[in-house]
Amino acid sequence: MDDSAIVELFWKRDEQAIAATTEKYNVYCLSIAMNILGNIEDAEECVNDAYLNTWNSIPPNKPKMLSTYLGKIVRNMSFNLYKKNRAKKRTNGRFTLILDELSEIITDSKNIEDEGNARFLLENINSFLKEIPAEKRQIFVCRYWYSDSVRDIAKRYGMTENNVSVTLKRIRKKLHDYLVERGVDL
Repeated sequence: MDDSAIVELFWKRDEQAIAATTEKYNVYCLSIAMNILGNIEDAEECVNDAYLNTWNSIPPNKPKMLSTYLGKIVRNMSFNLYKKNRAKKRTNGRFTLILDELSEIITDSKNIEDEGNARFLLENINSFLKEIPAEKRQIFVCRYWYSDSVRDIAKRYGMTENNVSVTLKRIRKKLHDYLVERGVDL
């Protein structure tokens, strides 16, 4: 079933919308949640909550790309659960490592807690990503949006793990310099 048909089921409040969404996107959503949480039970909980959240938000929303819409919901819910678990000292080493990598770019998290600063930062990151070669952009997104491991990225792009790590480090450095040049307060 295509996305527009699934969205129409949501709009009609037809419970088949959840079944169709699960059938088409469950693996995708679980992979996003697992990459962030590292725990299948938590990942399944987030995905199920995301389906409920989707049910409650369509209507009024009518997403054109259901996969992107779901991915964003799952990702945000996974981050929230990660933060909650981290407060309880139940951390996932991979995601902690990813946050540490990003801390090279953004050194003061208080500056991005303000919505205006966060939006300005996001606009500049998106502009930067448009300017770099497609493969580097894809590697960056795999790591920092989908939280893929360096090993998985290396396999996907036919690279060594060391090459992926070096590429990511160089992209982070260029991104940091790009943001500083544009006056983003890091």
